[in-house]
Amino acid sequence: MSEKRLKRKKLHKKLFTKNRLVILNEDTFEEIFSFKLNLMNVFVIATLGAVFLISITTFIIAFTPLREFIPGYSSTKLKKDAAELALKSDSLTLALKKNEAYIQSIQKVLNGQLDYAKFNKDSILAEIKDTATHIKLSPSEEELELRKEVANEEEKALETTAKKSTKKTK
Repeated sequence: MSEKRLKRKKLHKKLFTKNRLVILNEDTFEEIFSFKLNLMNVFVIATLGAVFLISITTFIIAFTPLREFIPGYSSTKLKKDAAELALKSDSLTLALKKNEAYIQSIQKVLNGQLDYAKFNKDSILAEIKDTATHIKLSPSEEELELRKEVANEEEKALETTAKKSTKKTK
């Protein structure tokens, strides 16, 4: 245990021993600048400097157009253009479907497969609209049983609270 204590004392002494940093003019040996430092101060200043440089670099990359040069990041203009093109392609697909349905209906009329009286642009467009799939919304037997159980529990709870309130009033 004393060895550990001695090592700690030596380390503490090395870290906190004052040293002098002097900058001299080599020709005249004139002292230009001097500091009194210890190893701990140097370590703390170096660590803070590294953290500062890392944070400044991260800030510059994150909030400037430099991030576009990092693989995986795309430019904001590219994202905006992609969204616009997706909307345009959806609308063009819908317009194409409408035109194809209209042309097919005209071909049926020209071939005599459809009566002219039934030919109406609005009815053709109504046919191509995607109808929602019918979903069975009626409850299953298990759900009905669960609903009955919950209703019975609620009735019992109401009865017990009513009994408690009548006992308190008497």
